[in-house]
Amino acid sequence: MPPLDPAEPRTDWTRGEIAALFELPFTELVFRAGQVHRAWFDPAEIQLSQLLSIKTGGCAENCGYCSQSASFDTGLAATKLMDAEAVIADAERAKASGAQRFCMGAAWRDLKDRDVPKVAAMIAGVKALGLETCATLGMLTPEQAATLKTAGLDYYNHNLDTSHTYEDRLDTLEHVRAAGMKVCCGGIVGMGESRADRVGLLHSLATLPAHPESLPVNALVPIKGTPLGESPPIDGLEFVRTIAVARLVCPKARVRIAAGRDSMSRDLQALCFLAGANSIFVGTKLLTTPLPGLDKDSQLLADLGMRPAGLKFPKRSGAGQ
Repeated sequence: MPPLDPAEPRTDWTRGEIAALFELPFTELVFRAGQVHRAWFDPAEIQLSQLLSIKTGGCAENCGYCSQSASFDTGLAATKLMDAEAVIADAERAKASGAQRFCMGAAWRDLKDRDVPKVAAMIAGVKALGLETCATLGMLTPEQAATLKTAGLDYYNHNLDTSHTYEDRLDTLEHVRAAGMKVCCGGIVGMGESRADRVGLLHSLATLPAHPESLPVNALVPIKGTPLGESPPIDGLEFVRTIAVARLVCPKARVRIAAGRDSMSRDLQALCFLAGANSIFVGTKLLTTPLPGLDKDSQLLADLGMRPAGLKFPKRSGAGQ
């Protein structure tokens, strides 16, 4: 396979081409991904995002991996939609801890019109703090997307691994684009899928009319009480391969290590950064699953000589000793 030209992203990738990338020798794949990463980003920078569950549990969907589905007994108590004031206060704490983007997630299949004003107030309040805003609220109508954009929503997350039909997902992504928002779209790996399935996921993303600006790659966190609650973890090197191929086929995206990072070693996370990941979720929790926490993340970035995007940190004396 000839060297990749990072000058211009493509939307005409074939499944065969993406499968061939997965088959490259590991060191060659990571090297190529690193080259493309450096063409578009500072490889020492990591974007920090924080995600808050603004409405937890009781979801009518039955996604086999999710603790928030009403179909499964996971011991999770359902809650009502949070008040805007509480969400904004949480966003203030996130900003003080170094987060640059604040994401709001609700356990819904789709956003109800009755909840739009309250969600819009949250978005406006978070935006006023100077944070980038993101939301994941299920499927949207064109009118809802326009209202959220007016409120100040920068990104909308809608992944490709839910139980919605493909047409539903495409419709929501089209509404988000039409409203002038950026797209955050990725998927979950480690659900018993084959490599061909992972090729298919990345092919779907790489052939969208415009690539997602954010591309989260989630490693399944098995939740007791769900159908996938006893799933073995995805092989670490295969996870890194997935990160590297995502970087190659969507070169301008922020490729984010999302769910599952709490169980990843420091070495594995470093390999992901080497392969082109340049965004992580921070805090203590990602919706309902754990994250490493600020102290561990700060230490990891310092030991790697990396810094939050947009900041210039001096080298830490004694690092690596």
